[in-house]
Amino acid sequence: MATTNTGGGRGAVSPCCGHGPAGLMEPDLPGKQVYELDPLSDMRWETFVNSHPKSSVFHSRPWLKALKTTYGYTPVVFTTCSNENALINGLVFCRVDSWLTGSRLVSVPFADHCELLSNSSAELDRLVVHTRQRGVGMGKSIEIRPLSYQPAGKEGFSTSASYRTHCLALDGSKHELFKRLHKTSFQQKIRKAEREELKCEEGNSERMLAKFYMLLLRTRRRHCLPPQPLSWFRALITAFGDDLKIRVASKGDVPIASIITLSHKRSMVYKYGCSDARFHCLGGMALLLWKAVQEAADYGMDELDMGRSDCDNLGLISFKERFGAVGRPLTYWTYPDNKNGVLHIGDKSLTRSLARVTPDFALRMVGTLLYRHIG
Repeated sequence: MATTNTGGGRGAVSPCCGHGPAGLMEPDLPGKQVYELDPLSDMRWETFVNSHPKSSVFHSRPWLKALKTTYGYTPVVFTTCSNENALINGLVFCRVDSWLTGSRLVSVPFADHCELLSNSSAELDRLVVHTRQRGVGMGKSIEIRPLSYQPAGKEGFSTSASYRTHCLALDGSKHELFKRLHKTSFQQKIRKAEREELKCEEGNSERMLAKFYMLLLRTRRRHCLPPQPLSWFRALITAFGDDLKIRVASKGDVPIASIITLSHKRSMVYKYGCSDARFHCLGGMALLLWKAVQEAADYGMDELDMGRSDCDNLGLISFKERFGAVGRPLTYWTYPDNKNGVLHIGDKSLTRSLARVTPDFALRMVGTLLYRHIG
C-alpha cells in the first residue's frame, strides 16, 4: 500500500513504486518512485507551470480550481519528484466518476489540449506507464489530450477523438497583423462594425456575464446543444480574476456578439464565443476578436490560442484560418479503448430535438446535469 507523506507543508504526496494498486507490477519503473501531489495545495505546481515552456492555461491552478468548484473533479499530479525537490515533470489529471460515462482519469476536463510536461522522453514514458497502471488499479480508464506526445504503438493507448487546433502568432505590428486578416471575411467586417458604431465593452462583472450567457443560450440552441452551466463561468471568473475577460459588442442597447478570453503567461486563449445570428452581417464577432488581438499585442503576448475544432467543421476551421491562425492536428488518446462508452457533447442526435423545443430554463438544466458526466 502507498503511504502518505505530508511533510514540508505542501500537501499530500503519495509515493507509489514496485507493486501498484491491486497488486499491479510496474516493471517499467526501475529505481524510480512516482509520487502523487495535489496541485491545488502544493505550491510547487504553480511555480512549475509558470516556468515550463509547454504549459498552458489548462494546467493552471485557476482552471483546476474552477473544475473542482463546479463539477467536483479532484485534480492529481503524477511526478517522479519527491516532496523535498522542485518539480521537473508532472502529468496532471482530474478524477471523473460518472454512472453515465464511467470512472476516468482525464488530462484535463474541458481543456482543448493539455501537454504532458516533461523534458525527458524516457521520464515521460515512465510516467505514462505508471498513470495507465494506476488508473487500471483504480478501476478507471485514462484519457490524455497532448499536442505532441504520441503514445500509439508503445503504451497501449488508442485514438478516441481527432480535431484541429489553431493558433495565431502575434509576431508583428498591429498594422501587419491587420493586413494578414482575410480581406472580405475580416478586414471589411471590422470596418463595417466600426461604421455601424458598434459599442464594445469588456470586464467580468455579473452584468457582463448575463449578456454573454444570453447570447450563449441562443448560440447553443442554434447548434442543437445545451449550454454549459452558468456556475461554470462564475467559477472561472472567481478563479481567474482579471485574467478572464468577457467582451461584448452591442448595436445600440442590444448585445449581438460576445467572447471570453483567458490570459496565461504569454498567451491569450479565445475559449468561448457566441452571437445573435440576426446581426451577423454587422461584424460584431470579427470586431471583438480584433480587439482581443490588439490587447494581446499591447501586453507583449506571443500568441492567440483559438482552440480546437471538429475536423468536419470546415466552416469554423476556415473562419480561424482566415483570421490568420495556423492549424495543426490534435489527437485525444484513451486506455483502454473505450470509445463506445464515451459521451460526446457534439453528438447532436442526443440533443437536436430537445434543443429545438425546450424552454431556456429546461435547456440550462439539461446542460447542468449533463456536463459533469462529460469531462
